[in-house]
Amino acid sequence: MTARGRRHTNVQLVRAAEVCARQGAQLTELRRHVFGLILEAGAPVTAYQLLDQLRRTRKGAAPPTIYRALEFLIEQRLVHRIERLNSFVPCTEAGHPHPAQFLICSQCGVVSEIEDRAAATALEHAAEQKGFRPRSAVVEIEGVCAACRS
Repeated sequence: MTARGRRHTNVQLVRAAEVCARQGAQLTELRRHVFGLILEAGAPVTAYQLLDQLRRTRKGAAPPTIYRALEFLIEQRLVHRIERLNSFVPCTEAGHPHPAQFLICSQCGVVSEIEDRAAATALEHAAEQKGFRPRSAVVEIEGVCAACRS
């Protein structure tokens, strides 16, 4: 990782600790480490990939260790779970509740987070037409990114 990449990760980790503190939570060393691994991955990463990396420094790490950390990071809105890929990515609007949609490239695997309030509003309206009150919605759209198309 470049020095610039490390600085960016460190800035994100400081912001994450501030987000947690504002919400009355604590970004422990373990949670910070897991979040750092997700930030540095540069692509969606699975729980078991994270566990393998975590075991390099924490020999006794087990699946519950990673899943508890991931659950916390999701609750604090620092990461998103990409259901289609069974993987995790950092949130572009860390700590802020927002409707999220994900564009998943089926060729290169890149996941891009977008925030289209009109799309979220349309989904909420459609659900309400059926008498359903949505609590949250995540939209995952699979296709081919611009880089792979060219």
